[in-house]
Amino acid sequence: MTVHTGAPALTPLLARGALLSPFKRPRPDAPFPRARLVLPGVRIDPDRLAAYERVCGFPTGIDALPLTYPHVLGFPLAMRIMASRAFPLPLVGLVHTSVEIIQHEPLTPDGEYDIGVRVRELVPHRRGTEAVVVTEAHRGTRPVWASASTYLARHRTSAPAGAAPPGPAPLPALAEWRLAGDVGRRYAAVSGDRNPIHLHPLTARLFGFPRTIAHGMWTVARCLAEQPVGTAVHLRAEFKAPVLLPGTVSYAADGGRFELRGPDGRLHLGGEIRPPRE
Repeated sequence: MTVHTGAPALTPLLARGALLSPFKRPRPDAPFPRARLVLPGVRIDPDRLAAYERVCGFPTGIDALPLTYPHVLGFPLAMRIMASRAFPLPLVGLVHTSVEIIQHEPLTPDGEYDIGVRVRELVPHRRGTEAVVVTEAHRGTRPVWASASTYLARHRTSAPAGAAPPGPAPLPALAEWRLAGDVGRRYAAVSGDRNPIHLHPLTARLFGFPRTIAHGMWTVARCLAEQPVGTAVHLRAEFKAPVLLPGTVSYAADGGRFELRGPDGRLHLGGEIRPPRE
């Protein structure tokens, strides 16, 4: 089922999701909302786009949207789904673990797009349950961009967690970035993602983090701002460990692969850009 809707206000959704979170009982076989929500005729707000570009390190005023920007356009619809009573995972504390993006052609700031969001599936994870949330952008009847994000709700599982698989060898480091403590708040202001783990050390500690952590989508966008990105692109990125704020990370890249690591060599983000499969 497809439901056309207007742009929802994010603050009431966040409040509703927070109030419902203690009553959620996540599990991989739980029922979940099947409806696809569509926001038709989306036009780009140039001021909001420029603010996003500045926070993420993209140049402003270019004639193509950053590869990650349609995720921001679809975020209010994703929030409407994930803050609903029917969504089985608690919104508060939900952790973004990966994103896959396929762009078929460049999206321009003066374009008009239909944005659709749906939950594709729930899948078991060694630390809980993940929801796969799909966002799609159409220009008229033509699909131009799509993403699949996984969001993890941590909870006890019947199977032992086991050890994480070993990570890849480090890529050549190209830069060291010192990240300010307000990166999470600044990205929240331009994206609408005001998960408390990103906003203040006190609220982050409630969910087991010693300090605020950077949004996964900010880290991947910040890396893409350093990468040459073609018109047709397939991106895959995994958020391996939280980036604590303030903090220091090393940006590394080789060909289409890129990553962020901490001073101790710990892998925070690993990703790859390549042409889409035919």
